[in-house]
Amino acid sequence: MLATRLSRPLSRLPGKTLSACDRENGARRPLLLGSTSFIPIGRRTYASAAEPVGSKAVLVTGCDSGFGFSLAKHLHSKGFLVFAGCLMKDKGHDGVKELDSLNSDRLRTVQLNVCSSEEVEKAVEIVRSSLKDPEKGMWGLVNNAGISTFGEVEFTSLETYKQVAEVNLWGTVRMTKSFLPFIRRAKGRVVNISSMLGRMANPARSPYCITKFGVEAFSDCLRYEMYPLGVKVSVVEPGNFIAATSLYSPESIQAIAKKMWDELPEVVRKDYGKKYFDEKIAKMETYCSSGSTDTSPVIDAVTHALTATTPYTRYHPMDYYWWLRMQIMTHLPGAISDMIYIR
Repeated sequence: MLATRLSRPLSRLPGKTLSACDRENGARRPLLLGSTSFIPIGRRTYASAAEPVGSKAVLVTGCDSGFGFSLAKHLHSKGFLVFAGCLMKDKGHDGVKELDSLNSDRLRTVQLNVCSSEEVEKAVEIVRSSLKDPEKGMWGLVNNAGISTFGEVEFTSLETYKQVAEVNLWGTVRMTKSFLPFIRRAKGRVVNISSMLGRMANPARSPYCITKFGVEAFSDCLRYEMYPLGVKVSVVEPGNFIAATSLYSPESIQAIAKKMWDELPEVVRKDYGKKYFDEKIAKMETYCSSGSTDTSPVIDAVTHALTATTPYTRYHPMDYYWWLRMQIMTHLPGAISDMIYIR
């Protein structure tokens, strides 16, 4: 019974989907799950002490849509000077047009493909020329740009692994190394968007998981190195927000699945069969349609990481089900978590 309940999202259980903490008038207050009152612990409450924003500059990658788009607008509204890195600025993407339509001297969209060293260096020069005093540096870098895919190991090409890693992992490393001199001078912040799948693996998500595990390790190493220099490094680990970020649509899932099946070696197609393959694709479609459509927990987490006097090392904006699952899979013996979630 326990294994059954722990393996089902809250959306399929009686009661209310939680954002796993709340604070009112400076004090914790319990939330309800069904008829049981408890103090949730899956998402930390945020301290109120904050650094003054002033005219601090922040660069956010991946601002064409999703988290990045919302972050750029939100940070601008908070008074930051925002450089919004957009992959499709040169193609006139709708998200870029909307950001540009704000006509603000504190929000500037920048053509930025994090996989291109040339575009990253151009972005560095744009930031340098835009800062009033480049020697004082830039306050924040938010490495948000990312892509995702799915597919079991035998279904996924090596080229797909490389493509996802080039954006999610090496893009994060490339951006950080390029902008770190600015951040060091300002004793500022680096905020890396990872994922709950950077802490716990999941079937059919290995191309994505390994990149986010890499982001977690990179962030930890960077945090240790930057601590004596006064730079603070935080990781934000969102849960399932696919429905809010438009990473997948039913059409894109089917397109990926068709390409994947067509390119499979004959021995793999024969051994697994089309029925097994289609069942896995159906599961992915269900997962993609079940996520949260409210990105505000992620936006709040990044904002806190950029503004708090003492930001957290890790933020967990996710449904309580996913937070609990992450704790079980990272703290209990593998035999137990496998019994609950895999078998």
